[in-house]
Amino acid sequence: MENSDKQTDIYLMIIQKLISLVIVLSLIIILLPIVFLNLDRISSFFKAEEVKVVPYTDKITARTSNDTYWSPRDLEYITNEKILDRVLYGKDLIEHTSLYFGPKGTINSLSNGLNCQNCHLTSGTKVFGNNYGSVASLYPKLRARSGKMESMEKRINDCFERSLNGKAIKESSEEMKAIVAYMNHLGKNVSKGKKAKGSGLKEMPFMSRAASPDQGKLVYDTKCASCHAPNGEGIPNLKGTEFTYPPLWGTNSFNDAAGLYRISNMAKFVKYNMPFGVSHDTPQLTDEESWDVAAYIISQPRPHKNVPTDWPDISKKPIDHPFGPYADKFSEETHKFGPFTKTKVKK
Repeated sequence: MENSDKQTDIYLMIIQKLISLVIVLSLIIILLPIVFLNLDRISSFFKAEEVKVVPYTDKITARTSNDTYWSPRDLEYITNEKILDRVLYGKDLIEHTSLYFGPKGTINSLSNGLNCQNCHLTSGTKVFGNNYGSVASLYPKLRARSGKMESMEKRINDCFERSLNGKAIKESSEEMKAIVAYMNHLGKNVSKGKKAKGSGLKEMPFMSRAASPDQGKLVYDTKCASCHAPNGEGIPNLKGTEFTYPPLWGTNSFNDAAGLYRISNMAKFVKYNMPFGVSHDTPQLTDEESWDVAAYIISQPRPHKNVPTDWPDISKKPIDHPFGPYADKFSEETHKFGPFTKTKVKK
Protein backbone atom coordinates (compact mmCIF):
# COMPACT_ATOMS: atom_id res chain seq x y z
CA MET A 1 0.00 0.00 0.00
CA GLU A 2 2.85 2.34 0.90
CA ASN A 3 4.60 1.68 -2.44
CA SER A 4 1.38 2.47 -4.28
CA ASP A 5 1.14 5.85 -2.57
CA LYS A 6 4.75 6.68 -3.50
CA GLN A 7 4.11 5.81 -7.14
CA THR A 8 1.04 8.01 -7.10
CA ASP A 9 3.09 10.93 -5.71
CA ILE A 10 5.71 10.44 -8.40
CA TYR A 11 3.06 10.39 -11.15
CA LEU A 12 1.50 13.59 -9.73
CA MET A 13 4.92 15.29 -9.64
CA ILE A 14 5.59 14.32 -13.25
CA ILE A 15 2.15 15.59 -14.30
CA GLN A 16 2.76 18.91 -12.50
CA LYS A 17 6.10 19.35 -14.24
CA LEU A 18 4.53 18.54 -17.60
CA ILE A 19 1.78 21.06 -16.95
CA SER A 20 4.41 23.72 -16.00
CA LEU A 21 6.39 22.93 -19.13
CA VAL A 22 3.26 23.25 -21.28
CA ILE A 23 2.47 26.62 -19.68
CA VAL A 24 6.03 27.89 -20.29
CA LEU A 25 5.99 26.69 -23.90
CA SER A 26 2.59 28.30 -24.42
CA LEU A 27 3.90 31.63 -23.07
CA ILE A 28 6.96 31.41 -25.33
CA ILE A 29 4.75 30.76 -28.34
CA ILE A 30 2.54 33.72 -27.41
CA LEU A 31 5.41 36.13 -26.64
CA LEU A 32 7.73 35.17 -29.51
CA PRO A 33 5.94 37.24 -32.19
CA ILE A 34 5.83 40.23 -29.81
CA VAL A 35 9.58 39.96 -29.21
CA PHE A 36 10.33 39.83 -32.95
CA LEU A 37 8.11 42.85 -33.61
CA ASN A 38 9.91 44.93 -30.92
CA LEU A 39 13.43 43.59 -31.35
CA ASP A 40 14.96 47.01 -32.07
CA ARG A 41 13.49 48.61 -28.96
CA ILE A 42 14.58 45.75 -26.74
CA SER A 43 18.10 45.82 -28.20
CA SER A 44 18.48 49.56 -27.68
CA PHE A 45 17.30 49.23 -24.07
CA PHE A 46 20.12 46.84 -23.15
CA LYS A 47 22.81 48.48 -25.35
CA ALA A 48 25.10 51.12 -23.84
CA GLU A 49 24.60 54.63 -25.18
CA GLU A 50 26.80 55.20 -28.20
CA VAL A 51 29.16 58.15 -28.37
CA LYS A 52 28.29 60.38 -31.29
CA VAL A 53 31.26 61.43 -33.40
CA VAL A 54 30.79 64.99 -34.60
CA PRO A 55 32.55 65.69 -37.90
CA TYR A 56 34.86 68.69 -38.11
CA THR A 57 33.22 71.90 -39.23
CA ASP A 58 34.54 75.42 -39.62
CA LYS A 59 31.32 76.85 -38.22
CA ILE A 60 31.83 79.17 -35.26
CA THR A 61 29.78 77.94 -32.32
CA ALA A 62 29.71 78.40 -28.57
CA ARG A 63 27.05 75.94 -27.43
CA THR A 64 26.48 75.12 -23.79
CA SER A 65 24.05 72.95 -21.87
CA ASN A 66 22.10 76.11 -21.08
CA ASP A 67 20.62 77.54 -24.28
CA THR A 68 19.91 80.89 -22.61
CA TYR A 69 23.57 81.87 -22.94
CA TRP A 70 24.83 83.74 -25.96
CA SER A 71 26.23 81.92 -28.94
CA PRO A 72 27.21 83.53 -32.25
CA ARG A 73 25.44 82.94 -35.51
CA ASP A 74 27.03 80.40 -37.82
CA LEU A 75 29.14 81.45 -40.77
CA GLU A 76 26.58 80.04 -43.19
CA TYR A 77 24.48 83.15 -42.61
CA ILE A 78 27.13 85.24 -44.38
CA THR A 79 26.10 85.17 -48.05
CA ASN A 80 28.52 87.81 -49.30
CA GLU A 81 31.74 86.04 -50.25
CA LYS A 82 33.92 89.11 -49.71
CA ILE A 83 32.55 89.65 -46.20
CA LEU A 84 32.93 85.94 -45.43
CA ASP A 85 36.59 86.00 -46.47
CA ARG A 86 37.22 89.02 -44.26
CA VAL A 87 35.46 87.44 -41.27
CA LEU A 88 37.45 84.21 -41.70
CA TYR A 89 40.67 86.20 -41.89
CA GLY A 90 39.71 87.99 -38.69
CA LYS A 91 39.03 84.67 -37.00
CA ASP A 92 42.44 83.39 -38.08
CA LEU A 93 44.11 86.54 -36.74
CA ILE A 94 42.45 85.98 -33.36
CA GLU A 95 43.49 82.32 -33.26
CA HIS A 96 47.03 82.76 -34.60
CA THR A 97 47.96 86.37 -33.87
CA SER A 98 51.59 85.45 -33.33
CA LEU A 99 51.93 83.96 -36.80
CA TYR A 100 51.17 87.39 -38.24
CA PHE A 101 52.50 89.80 -35.58
CA GLY A 102 54.66 87.78 -33.18
CA PRO A 103 58.47 87.70 -32.97
CA LYS A 104 58.51 85.69 -36.22
CA GLY A 105 55.42 87.34 -37.69
CA THR A 106 54.78 87.19 -41.42
CA ILE A 107 53.36 90.76 -41.50
CA ASN A 108 55.31 92.48 -38.74
CA SER A 109 57.14 91.70 -35.54
CA LEU A 110 55.45 93.79 -32.88
CA SER A 111 54.02 91.50 -30.17
CA ASN A 112 55.16 89.03 -27.51
CA GLY A 113 54.09 85.83 -29.28
CA LEU A 114 50.72 85.37 -27.58
CA ASN A 115 47.53 84.85 -29.56
CA CYS A 116 44.36 86.82 -28.85
CA GLN A 117 42.54 83.58 -28.08
CA ASN A 118 44.95 82.81 -25.25
CA CYS A 119 42.87 85.27 -23.25
CA HIS A 120 39.65 85.17 -25.34
CA LEU A 121 39.10 81.43 -25.45
CA THR A 122 37.83 79.34 -28.37
CA SER A 123 38.30 82.14 -30.89
CA GLY A 124 36.52 84.51 -28.51
CA THR A 125 33.32 82.46 -28.36
CA LYS A 126 33.48 80.46 -25.11
CA VAL A 127 30.76 81.28 -22.60
CA PHE A 128 32.39 83.19 -19.71
CA GLY A 129 35.72 82.58 -21.44
CA ASN A 130 36.31 86.33 -21.87
CA ASN A 131 34.43 86.15 -25.16
CA TYR A 132 33.59 88.86 -27.69
CA GLY A 133 29.81 88.46 -27.51
CA SER A 134 29.15 92.04 -26.39
CA VAL A 135 31.92 93.93 -28.19
CA ALA A 136 29.87 94.93 -31.23
CA SER A 137 26.82 95.83 -29.16
CA LEU A 138 28.65 97.99 -26.59
CA TYR A 139 31.25 99.82 -28.70
CA PRO A 140 31.94 102.65 -29.14
CA LYS A 141 31.70 103.28 -25.39
CA LEU A 142 32.97 105.65 -22.72
CA ARG A 143 35.68 103.86 -20.74
CA ALA A 144 36.65 104.97 -17.27
CA ARG A 145 40.20 103.73 -17.77
CA SER A 146 40.93 106.30 -20.46
CA GLY A 147 38.13 108.72 -19.57
CA LYS A 148 37.29 108.86 -23.29
CA MET A 149 34.86 107.46 -25.81
CA GLU A 150 36.65 104.51 -27.41
CA SER A 151 36.04 102.77 -30.71
CA MET A 152 36.30 99.03 -31.28
CA GLU A 153 39.59 99.65 -33.07
CA LYS A 154 41.01 101.50 -30.05
CA ARG A 155 39.95 98.66 -27.75
CA ILE A 156 41.62 96.08 -30.02
CA ASN A 157 44.85 98.06 -30.07
CA ASP A 158 44.71 98.28 -26.28
CA CYS A 159 45.05 94.50 -26.28
CA PHE A 160 47.96 94.67 -28.71
CA GLU A 161 49.76 97.15 -26.47
CA ARG A 162 48.94 95.53 -23.11
CA SER A 163 48.02 91.84 -23.33
CA LEU A 164 50.35 91.28 -26.29
CA ASN A 165 52.90 93.75 -24.87
CA GLY A 166 53.38 95.13 -28.35
CA LYS A 167 52.53 98.02 -30.61
CA ALA A 168 49.26 99.13 -32.12
CA ILE A 169 48.38 98.12 -35.67
CA LYS A 170 47.03 100.62 -38.17
CA GLU A 171 43.28 101.11 -37.89
CA SER A 172 43.09 101.35 -41.67
CA SER A 173 44.91 98.04 -42.20
CA GLU A 174 43.21 95.01 -43.69
CA GLU A 175 44.02 93.10 -40.51
CA MET A 176 42.19 95.58 -38.28
CA LYS A 177 39.22 95.57 -40.67
CA ALA A 178 39.18 91.77 -40.57
CA ILE A 179 39.25 91.60 -36.77
CA VAL A 180 36.44 94.17 -36.54
CA ALA A 181 34.42 92.24 -39.14
CA TYR A 182 34.85 89.06 -37.14
CA MET A 183 33.73 90.70 -33.91
CA ASN A 184 30.78 92.29 -35.68
CA HIS A 185 29.77 88.88 -36.94
CA LEU A 186 30.03 87.36 -33.45
CA GLY A 187 27.74 90.04 -32.05
CA LYS A 188 25.28 90.03 -34.92
CA ASN A 189 22.51 88.56 -32.75
CA VAL A 190 22.99 90.96 -29.80
CA SER A 191 20.92 94.14 -29.72
CA LYS A 192 22.82 97.43 -29.67
CA GLY A 193 23.48 98.60 -26.13
CA LYS A 194 22.79 95.17 -24.64
CA LYS A 195 25.26 92.84 -22.93
CA ALA A 196 25.08 89.24 -24.08
CA LYS A 197 24.44 86.75 -21.30
CA GLY A 198 27.60 84.73 -20.74
CA SER A 199 29.97 87.28 -22.24
CA GLY A 200 33.08 88.50 -20.47
CA LEU A 201 33.93 86.75 -17.20
CA LYS A 202 31.66 85.15 -14.61
CA GLU A 203 31.45 86.91 -11.27
CA MET A 204 32.66 85.22 -8.09
CA PRO A 205 32.55 86.31 -4.43
CA PHE A 206 35.39 88.04 -2.61
CA MET A 207 37.23 86.26 0.18
CA SER A 208 37.27 87.59 3.73
CA ARG A 209 41.08 87.33 3.74
CA ALA A 210 43.83 88.52 1.44
CA ALA A 211 44.74 86.21 -1.41
CA SER A 212 47.95 84.32 -0.73
CA PRO A 213 50.69 83.97 -3.38
CA ASP A 214 52.34 81.28 -1.23
CA GLN A 215 49.20 79.13 -1.16
CA GLY A 216 48.67 79.94 -4.80
CA LYS A 217 52.05 78.45 -5.68
CA LEU A 218 50.88 75.09 -4.31
CA VAL A 219 47.83 75.27 -6.57
CA TYR A 220 49.97 76.30 -9.54
CA ASP A 221 52.46 73.49 -9.06
CA THR A 222 49.64 70.94 -8.84
CA LYS A 223 47.18 72.20 -11.43
CA CYS A 224 48.95 74.57 -13.81
CA ALA A 225 52.65 73.82 -14.17
CA SER A 226 52.18 70.79 -16.42
CA CYS A 227 50.93 73.07 -19.21
CA HIS A 228 52.37 76.50 -18.45
CA ALA A 229 55.73 75.13 -17.19
CA PRO A 230 57.08 75.32 -13.62
CA ASN A 231 58.64 78.73 -14.29
CA GLY A 232 55.52 80.10 -16.02
CA GLU A 233 57.22 80.51 -19.40
CA GLY A 234 54.66 78.40 -21.29
CA ILE A 235 55.29 75.82 -23.98
CA PRO A 236 55.95 77.01 -27.57
CA ASN A 237 55.09 74.94 -30.64
CA LEU A 238 57.85 73.08 -32.47
CA LYS A 239 58.40 75.91 -34.95
CA GLY A 240 58.52 78.55 -32.26
CA THR A 241 55.93 80.63 -34.09
CA GLU A 242 53.30 80.62 -31.31
CA PHE A 243 52.62 79.04 -27.94
CA THR A 244 50.81 75.74 -27.48
CA TYR A 245 50.35 76.81 -23.83
CA PRO A 246 50.92 80.52 -23.17
CA PRO A 247 53.38 82.00 -20.66
CA LEU A 248 51.74 83.44 -17.54
CA TRP A 249 54.66 85.65 -16.56
CA GLY A 250 58.09 86.59 -17.87
CA THR A 251 59.16 88.56 -20.92
CA ASN A 252 56.70 86.87 -23.30
CA SER A 253 53.62 87.34 -21.14
CA PHE A 254 51.13 90.20 -20.80
CA ASN A 255 52.38 93.36 -19.15
CA ASP A 256 51.20 94.94 -15.89
CA ALA A 257 48.77 97.28 -17.68
CA ALA A 258 46.68 94.40 -19.04
CA GLY A 259 43.24 93.56 -17.68
CA LEU A 260 44.31 90.12 -16.48
CA TYR A 261 46.89 91.72 -14.20
CA ARG A 262 43.96 92.66 -11.95
CA ILE A 263 43.53 89.78 -9.49
CA SER A 264 39.72 89.63 -9.79
CA ASN A 265 39.90 89.18 -13.55
CA MET A 266 42.58 86.52 -13.28
CA ALA A 267 40.71 84.69 -10.50
CA LYS A 268 37.46 84.63 -12.50
CA PHE A 269 39.25 83.55 -15.65
CA VAL A 270 41.00 80.70 -13.81
CA LYS A 271 37.98 79.56 -11.80
CA TYR A 272 35.69 79.01 -14.77
CA ASN A 273 38.18 78.05 -17.49
CA MET A 274 41.16 76.28 -15.93
CA PRO A 275 42.66 73.72 -15.87
CA PHE A 276 42.19 73.39 -19.61
CA GLY A 277 38.89 71.74 -20.46
CA VAL A 278 36.65 72.95 -17.64
CA SER A 279 33.74 75.33 -18.15
CA HIS A 280 31.73 77.75 -16.05
CA ASP A 281 29.28 75.02 -15.02
CA THR A 282 31.97 72.40 -14.29
CA PRO A 283 34.72 74.24 -12.37
CA GLN A 284 37.51 72.23 -10.80
CA LEU A 285 39.12 74.80 -8.51
CA THR A 286 37.53 76.23 -5.37
CA ASP A 287 37.04 79.99 -5.00
CA GLU A 288 39.96 80.21 -2.58
CA GLU A 289 42.24 78.21 -4.87
CA SER A 290 41.32 80.53 -7.74
CA TRP A 291 42.04 83.71 -5.75
CA ASP A 292 45.30 82.30 -4.40
CA VAL A 293 46.67 81.05 -7.71
CA ALA A 294 45.72 84.38 -9.28
CA ALA A 295 47.69 86.12 -6.55
CA TYR A 296 50.69 83.91 -7.27
CA ILE A 297 50.54 84.56 -11.02
CA ILE A 298 50.29 88.35 -10.76
CA SER A 299 53.05 88.46 -8.14
CA GLN A 300 55.55 87.09 -10.66
CA PRO A 301 57.81 89.35 -12.80
CA ARG A 302 56.50 90.58 -16.14
CA PRO A 303 56.96 93.55 -18.50
CA HIS A 304 56.00 96.98 -17.18
CA LYS A 305 54.05 99.50 -19.21
CA ASN A 306 53.94 103.13 -18.17
CA VAL A 307 50.34 104.39 -18.49
CA PRO A 308 50.18 107.81 -16.74
CA THR A 309 46.89 108.77 -18.39
CA ASP A 310 44.96 105.73 -17.11
CA TRP A 311 42.06 106.44 -14.73
CA PRO A 312 41.96 110.23 -14.95
CA ASP A 313 39.17 110.05 -12.36
CA ILE A 314 40.81 107.96 -9.62
CA SER A 315 37.47 107.47 -7.86
CA LYS A 316 36.49 105.19 -10.75
CA LYS A 317 39.47 102.85 -10.36
CA PRO A 318 38.47 99.22 -9.84
CA ILE A 319 38.76 97.90 -6.32
CA ASP A 320 41.70 95.67 -7.28
CA HIS A 321 43.68 98.10 -9.43
CA PRO A 322 47.24 97.42 -8.21
CA PHE A 323 48.73 100.90 -8.70
CA GLY A 324 47.99 104.18 -6.91
CA PRO A 325 47.05 106.89 -6.39
CA TYR A 326 43.67 105.96 -4.86
CA ALA A 327 40.61 107.78 -3.63
CA ASP A 328 41.00 105.99 -0.27
CA LYS A 329 43.78 105.33 2.24
CA PHE A 330 44.30 101.63 1.59
CA SER A 331 47.72 100.46 0.43
CA GLU A 332 48.70 99.10 -2.98
CA GLU A 333 49.19 95.72 -1.28
CA THR A 334 45.56 95.70 -0.12
CA HIS A 335 44.29 96.83 -3.50
CA LYS A 336 46.34 94.13 -5.20
CA PHE A 337 45.57 91.13 -2.98
CA GLY A 338 42.68 92.18 -0.73
CA PRO A 339 40.77 91.60 1.43
CA PHE A 340 38.24 93.66 -0.52
CA THR A 341 35.32 93.23 1.85
CA LYS A 342 36.61 96.10 4.03
CA THR A 343 37.48 98.62 1.31
CA LYS A 344 35.25 101.39 0.09
CA VAL A 345 36.60 101.54 -3.44
CA LYS A 346 34.10 101.07 -6.26
CA LYS A 347 34.29 97.89 -8.32
